[in-house]
Amino acid sequence: MLLFGAELPTVYLFTLIIVGCITILYLFFSDLFDGVFEGIPFIDPAVILSFITITSAGGFLLEKFTDLSSSLNFIIACIISGIISSLIYFFILVPLKSAEVSLAYTEESLEGQVGKVIVPIPVNGYGEIVIESVNGIISKRATGFENEAIEYHQQVLIIEAKEGTVYVKKYESPLQFKI
Repeated sequence: MLLFGAELPTVYLFTLIIVGCITILYLFFSDLFDGVFEGIPFIDPAVILSFITITSAGGFLLEKFTDLSSSLNFIIACIISGIISSLIYFFILVPLKSAEVSLAYTEESLEGQVGKVIVPIPVNGYGEIVIESVNGIISKRATGFENEAIEYHQQVLIIEAKEGTVYVKKYESPLQFKI
């Protein structure tokens, strides 16, 4: 069968190559396209591109290796592509979009947090603290803000963070009572 003056497998192959290249470009510029299509539900360029890519690949393979009619090959390729694209959307893309945007943190975001000393901090020296946050447990090199020694397992307040080192002071929770 001819379509646009070319054999159908050739049309499928060129569609596969062109949409594959567009998909690669989409990987680089996806943030821009996501903003454009944000207000329209169920229209995700990644799903549309995957549907076209899988349809053209399936159509090409069915045309090459089966003796079915071209229209039946196209229908079968669309059904297979619809199933695979739905699985991609519901089991990969939706969970990724609802996941935490970033697990990264900045040094400024550590300031004011409370941590616990895991390697004692000597006078004019360095130790190590851990900070529990929404990002998980973060381990940082620490030194006393006023060059004081801080013992193991002591809670500390991060006063300043710069160049990978946090400057800390002993911290006593206002809810702790001394008897």
